[in-house]
Amino acid sequence: MNEPPTAESPTTPAPATGPATSATTRADQPALVCARCGKPTQELPLTWTCSVENGTRHYFCDDCARTHLRAIEGRLDSAWW
Repeated sequence: MNEPPTAESPTTPAPATGPATSATTRADQPALVCARCGKPTQELPLTWTCSVENGTRHYFCDDCARTHLRAIEGRLDSAWW
């Protein structure tokens, strides 16, 4: 009844690739910085906010995100705030 796995139907999913899902350390990658105040971090904290503006990702630290929360929720470009 059960057929052996083939290339079309693998039994385990293929590992995800890319920087967001990579299990490697970020020591060899440049530190992330807040797009507003320039605060550096080696790993992306959960409290930071990501905004995509004109196709580019911008990361904001928790202090800047808290200060400009209304502008972020109103989807204003960071140039306006």
